[in-house]
Amino acid sequence: MSRYTSRRSYEWSAAIAYLAGLFASDGCLANNGRHLIMTSKDYELIAYTQEILETYTKVQTKVGQFNTQAYHFQFSNVALYDFFLAAGITPAKSKTIQSVKVPNNFYIDFLRGYFDGDGTVYGFQDHRWRNSFMYYCGLVSASPVFLSWLQSANQQLLGTTAGSIHRNNQAQTLLYAKKDSRVLFSAMYASCGTPRLTRKYEAFKHFIESDPHVRIT
Repeated sequence: MSRYTSRRSYEWSAAIAYLAGLFASDGCLANNGRHLIMTSKDYELIAYTQEILETYTKVQTKVGQFNTQAYHFQFSNVALYDFFLAAGITPAKSKTIQSVKVPNNFYIDFLRGYFDGDGTVYGFQDHRWRNSFMYYCGLVSASPVFLSWLQSANQQLLGTTAGSIHRNNQAQTLLYAKKDSRVLFSAMYASCGTPRLTRKYEAFKHFIESDPHVRIT
């Protein structure tokens, strides 16, 4: 009996690349070879997943150990499971993911999806220098090999520097300072109609606009 009951294959597109970024961060492939799971505190990401896949199974809510609420969306899609698996997104991916075989022309959509899931942006006034506002953009992963791949891809495809990798006990962060952060912002949000997590986009935009030496056009 065929594994496929309906759709049999997927091809890369901007939407699927964005979704791959989400699943490389906040999502996971179950061990049964069929189900995919997206868990996020941002319902907006669940809604994007449903809209892109036209899959509207029930969304559950879960409460974490710090009494934080998250949305849990599980669905069966063998074709998408196999597509992601072939691309490099594996079950129990946190420490085993190495790279994702996304075409260069869809890399920025993948990166925006990954940033929406496991990215961070923050800023602060540096009181050592007058009118100096600092801000940083970071990508978090428990897999050092995957983080190195992101670092290399950003350098080759987007023209960033190598940034810097900061390690702690559970994960590592590929961190970029102001100049590189502006490069990433401009690339990830070049198209107005693309999926994006609103709160991270607005926070990123706010930090750049707070820099007296930079203007967003």
